[in-house]
Amino acid sequence: MARYTGATTKIARRFGDAIFGPSKALQKKNYGPGQHGRGKRRKQSEYAVQLAAKQKAKYTYGVLERQFANLFDKSARKEGITGENLLKFLEARLDNVVFRLGISPTRAGARQLVLHKHITVNGEIVNIASYSVKPGDTVAVREKSKSLSAITESLAARNSRKYTWLEWNTQEMSGTFVSYPQRDQIPENLQEQLIVELYSK
Repeated sequence: MARYTGATTKIARRFGDAIFGPSKALQKKNYGPGQHGRGKRRKQSEYAVQLAAKQKAKYTYGVLERQFANLFDKSARKEGITGENLLKFLEARLDNVVFRLGISPTRAGARQLVLHKHITVNGEIVNIASYSVKPGDTVAVREKSKSLSAITESLAARNSRKYTWLEWNTQEMSGTFVSYPQRDQIPENLQEQLIVELYSK
């Protein structure tokens, strides 16, 4: 499966946000990458600002260009606010749900767990990271994988923060995707309206 495998700290510094998880380099260097990172930046054009908003969303959720464009088309066809629909569909990706449930500390790690068949949806193994989870679906750790150290360590350090659109069963190592989240429930600092403006050109 195609995925971004390049430098992550450099990308995070470009956006000034730890979009790939905590980074010591980002804490030490709170300016952009490159030899001109400390200097004054030129004023960005409207297009550049909109493009940066899209790129940040893509990197945050680990989605490549074609997948992102397809999700946007789906969002535009759905009733409601296009930008919010887009974020809801991104949140409903299986790898993101696994990450939100705390089964993995990062989305990249969650993607690996899905691809290596450690995750089930409604009792069936699903190894497609982009699989769209529906309200009422149960996402769980496969029985044979419950003792996997990467999973147990992640769950042990699981953030106490609870997402209202997810329910977690500690004993069963499973979670239910109760509903699509509302925009104010999604913690990521993304500007979805700029993405809509970009695709509307």
